[in-house]
Amino acid sequence: MSRWLATTLLLTASQVASPAAADERAFEAALSDFRNLHRAEMRRSGIVGSSLYVVRDGSTVVADHLGEQDAEAHVPVDAQTIYHWASITKTMTGIAIMQLRDRGLLTLDDPIVRYVPELAGVHNPFGDTSAITLRHLMSHSAGFGGATWPWRDHDWQPFEPKGWPQLAAMLPYTEVKFRPGTRFSYSNPGIVYLGQVIERLSGEDFEVYVDKNILKPLGMHASYFDRTPPYLLRHRSHSYYIRKGKHVAAPFDVDTGVTVSNGGLNAPMPDMAKYMAFLLGDPGRQPEYDLVLKQSSLAEMWGPQIAAGDDFTQGRMAETTQSGLSFFIDRGTAVRFVGHNGDQNGFRAYLSLCPDQRAGSLLAFNTETRGVQNSAANRTTAESRIALATDSLCEALAKP
Repeated sequence: MSRWLATTLLLTASQVASPAAADERAFEAALSDFRNLHRAEMRRSGIVGSSLYVVRDGSTVVADHLGEQDAEAHVPVDAQTIYHWASITKTMTGIAIMQLRDRGLLTLDDPIVRYVPELAGVHNPFGDTSAITLRHLMSHSAGFGGATWPWRDHDWQPFEPKGWPQLAAMLPYTEVKFRPGTRFSYSNPGIVYLGQVIERLSGEDFEVYVDKNILKPLGMHASYFDRTPPYLLRHRSHSYYIRKGKHVAAPFDVDTGVTVSNGGLNAPMPDMAKYMAFLLGDPGRQPEYDLVLKQSSLAEMWGPQIAAGDDFTQGRMAETTQSGLSFFIDRGTAVRFVGHNGDQNGFRAYLSLCPDQRAGSLLAFNTETRGVQNSAANRTTAESRIALATDSLCEALAKP
């Protein structure tokens, strides 16, 4: 990398809500170790740009920006840099479903064919497709495969299918791979089907619904889906793959089409910190947050639904990982972790909550050093090693 720029912010201990001095020293020591690892791994692996935010008790207490958002023009990463959050979008899709549930418009155990009757056309060797529920889709246990559109094999083809008719036309060629509710299998199309539920019940495009019901209420005014509006384009990060030791630019500013509910979110770190503060809750702002979703409904989403330990692409990428409702759950020695990962088009992103410590971290990269693979080897990429090292921050806060 031709230029290395790091801007950091650590708020003083007096600005953090009354932590014990020992806890604060442990946290600062863990943060120092993490920062050393973050920088070393980026240099070693060639990651172009990255940011880390830590939220505690409703406030951002760490804001680190490293490297560049545009390697060719040498534009440094800063607080306005817009990353692509990929599958972390799925957490908002889940929240939208819970909003509709709490408004009495659906139940989680409703069959998906009630809202998307076209799905009756899939091949289901295990029986009636009406046995597949919204809950199954939210927990990735419905039996659908992973890729939304496995037929893209040329750069000139659309990044993702543009509209629902393309997916609907392929439903008779789609197979349910196991009896719904019996096992976990991460499924992008399953989340697209939930996006259809949101659109059909609300009468609005997915992007419009989420903007009105999640982004704007939380003050996430620089966040959006798919193509970047012109006034924000100078802040949009480029993205890269490392292939055979060289940086390869990924397509810039892509459109996720009909898969937007599955992975279309773009946002700067301060906006995502607002989202994280909402997820963690704040007694002083709870009436405001409850207008988006009550903490009791979030807690329901964080309840384990099915073991996901055979999948090393999500959560803490461990055999202990469980799938909740649009979130993944793990438990370390002293800490319960809730979160979601995202990877698409050269971007990697990690949202990790420690609800019992009222803390969490957001980590974003604009470089994929190695393709995601569903094996324990996925934990050894530079991005994964850095992401897993954030566990130490919450573990420091959990010490007696």
